[in-house]
Amino acid sequence: MKTLKLFLFFFIITSRAALMAQTDQIDIKVAKEIAWIGDNQVKGPIKGVILTFHGLGASEVKSEANEEELVWANNGYLVIYPYYGPWGWMNRQARDMVNQIVEAVYAEYNLPDTTPLLAYGGSMGGFSAILYSRYAKHPVTACIANCPVTDIKFHFSERVDLPRTFRVAYWGYDDKTFEERMAEHNPMDQVEYMPDIPYFIMHITGDPAVNKKIHSDRFVAKMRENGKNVTYKEIEGEGHCGPIPDDVHVEKENFILGFLSGGC
Repeated sequence: MKTLKLFLFFFIITSRAALMAQTDQIDIKVAKEIAWIGDNQVKGPIKGVILTFHGLGASEVKSEANEEELVWANNGYLVIYPYYGPWGWMNRQARDMVNQIVEAVYAEYNLPDTTPLLAYGGSMGGFSAILYSRYAKHPVTACIANCPVTDIKFHFSERVDLPRTFRVAYWGYDDKTFEERMAEHNPMDQVEYMPDIPYFIMHITGDPAVNKKIHSDRFVAKMRENGKNVTYKEIEGEGHCGPIPDDVHVEKENFILGFLSGGC
């Protein structure tokens, strides 16, 4: 009787584990329901994958590539635009979802593990590109961030619209206090754990939404103190995530496309 009970116990545990394994894995069909994947735009073989993370509050369904994404696609990049949540702040659920999308894409197109994977975004998207690089299951090759949020503890009170977004994003983590959840997701607190990859960060001096001195200036300095490879473009002017001068744009594009030929 004890043997039968033991057998039933392990059968139930094994069955649950198998079911979880099945539900945790998605195929390309599901991936295309939770992300825009520009496979129709790629000319020739896929040479690299680039994740483009949207900013705070974005809820639109993407339908086509923009001019910059078409340049990437023409050079062999497969562009992925994950719908990771308007107030997602790259929380655990968002990270897991993006991990699953990446796995489904690499499996569907038979991409070797050595295929470059880049993370790109502006504002919350820049924050997400940085934080996803920290926690990604498939190692990120390089990270590009425009006017990124890099200190969410400061940003929490930087504007009146922000506290609710962080509370929602990091709600339900029973294993940690809210302060601990913020630290888990705060680039400034995660610098020493950031992967040793190239980073390309841009920030406009007069950014009205994300203070350059508090965010990128401090983050880049701390990253360099920890031996990280950071290209930092400080752009004189007013605006959030733009306008970007032509010379900086060209340098950024060369940085991105360089990984397709083993450059950078």
